[in-house]
Amino acid sequence: MTRYTITVMILNLVIGASMTERDHSSGITFFGKTADKIVELLSDSCACKEKTKKIKIEETPTEKTETLSTAETTTDKPKTFTTEETTTEKATIFTTEETTTCSVKRPNDCSDLDKLTCKSGIYKIYPNKTPGFEVFCEMEKHGGGWTVFQHRKVGKVDFYLDWESYKNGFGKLDGECWLGNEHLHQITSQGKYKLRIDLQDFENNTKYANYNHFEVGDEKSGYKLTVAGYDGNAGDSFTYHNGQKFSTKDKDHTGRCAHEYKGAWWYNTSCHVSNLNGLYLKGHHKSFANGINWRYWKGYHYSLKTTIMMIRKKA
Repeated sequence: MTRYTITVMILNLVIGASMTERDHSSGITFFGKTADKIVELLSDSCACKEKTKKIKIEETPTEKTETLSTAETTTDKPKTFTTEETTTEKATIFTTEETTTCSVKRPNDCSDLDKLTCKSGIYKIYPNKTPGFEVFCEMEKHGGGWTVFQHRKVGKVDFYLDWESYKNGFGKLDGECWLGNEHLHQITSQGKYKLRIDLQDFENNTKYANYNHFEVGDEKSGYKLTVAGYDGNAGDSFTYHNGQKFSTKDKDHTGRCAHEYKGAWWYNTSCHVSNLNGLYLKGHHKSFANGINWRYWKGYHYSLKTTIMMIRKKA
């Protein structure tokens, strides 16, 4: 049964409150279909970006003609003279603000949500040609708008699973999880995406790796990985896997790597230089390369504490 603790802002959303009015934070727990519906409504609202624009109104300058009369008395009889004087009034400029009405566009991914008003949490997205599915959106860090597809942090979720599990996804979206290879393909096939990987060790040191291009193929391709354009301070331990099919213990395209290194990954013929779905071994380990390893930072005998993999549409 689906269960989420969602803030009171959603109750205001249901009755049509404004963005400002719904910014509250008292927790309420919803279950099952009610929770799913609330998440859907919140997602639609967050994709609805209200825009305020300034409008400048100018009054056209006008000319005004006045007739002036003057009288002059002579020795004969009074005479009246008339003169005309033309003056120009300055233009008046008014500035006003207009808030545009919002027609809801359902989000294709987390980057479609309003970064100014939507907080990190679970939302429903609608990639092209899908009925939609729920994801965790990171809206506050690194510019926001990130769709999280992998998270390791405490080791309570088993990641040494089969092909179907990795195809459909597992775990809790707001905890440890794998979103699902099918969903990754559905998201990345609709545009150009970049990848960010955040890493942390048990001494609370952190590193990151950015990749300017990230894409996952369909199931027929073996969920083939396309990744390129490294930047960061963790060392590049992922480009090595570019062009590889995804492997699990029951469907290993290398014939040995998933079983030998107790994970599921885009293993190369020589296996890996990163193994972020490996065993949760809590730091230094004597076994070789079967933990949550990132070779070019901590090597093959250190299993990381936390990892987060997330993608965002390129601007």
